[in-house]
Amino acid sequence: QHPDLFKVAATRNPVMNIASMVTATDIPDWCYVEALGIGQYNFSKFSAPSKEDMGIMWDKSPIAHIENATAPTLIGLGTKDRRVPPSQGIEYYHALRSKKVPTKLLVYDDCDHAIDGVASEADFWINTKRWFDQYL
Repeated sequence: QHPDLFKVAATRNPVMNIASMVTATDIPDWCYVEALGIGQYNFSKFSAPSKEDMGIMWDKSPIAHIENATAPTLIGLGTKDRRVPPSQGIEYYHALRSKKVPTKLLVYDDCDHAIDGVASEADFWINTKRWFDQYL
């Protein structure tokens, strides 16, 4: 939404499209609360979001503002993440590339949401440092 706010970005398992995440995550309640507010999720019974809810979720999602994205973006994904499906970061990666925004995707096959294996965490932070050095 604010293209001049960041010169460069690095993300880990980013939520980019709440509407597509709500039925693919282990925390659908988070999606409802983030998009619709507190008290909008029935914890005793899950049901698919309505068409109207999906529209609001889309509007509150970063991907809805992709036309404003300009910062070179590094994306790290754990393929075993059940909290934020890897498809979220992949969708953003493709959207940024289609706009010719410098983008790099790091995929960690043995990691979940935390990306906290010794080798994978070190790799992510080393790549983040290099990414920032390159674009700042």
